[in-house]
Amino acid sequence: MAKILLVEDDPFNIELFELVLKRIGNFEVVSNDNAQKIFKILENQKIDLIIMDVSLENTYIDDKKVDGKELSKIIKQNKSLKDIPIIIVTAYATKEDIQKIIRDSLADACVTKPITSYPEFISLIKRHIK
Repeated sequence: MAKILLVEDDPFNIELFELVLKRIGNFEVVSNDNAQKIFKILENQKIDLIIMDVSLENTYIDDKKVDGKELSKIIKQNKSLKDIPIIIVTAYATKEDIQKIIRDSLADACVTKPITSYPEFISLIKRHIK
């Protein structure tokens, strides 16, 4: 069973994503928005894919607030973590916004929320899991 790390800070979104990922996708899910704990999870567990919210309100690295784009880029620039696919999730994005988010974050894909087709979302995830 593939394991997904969900980086999200909104309790409602966490509950919804976990429900969709577990029930429809049959994935194992671990959720966190604390950068130190995220890196501990990535170092100590086999994570097959990361779903990252673009706007994290309470995530800090060395007392510096980081959003999902920055955190994604840091993960992708880490030699031992760079191969983990990252899907950024954002609200209210145009096609140009999505392209910029992917470019700036080094993420593998970007989807807008609310997610309107769970089967398409699960399919996207499965295409990125090795």
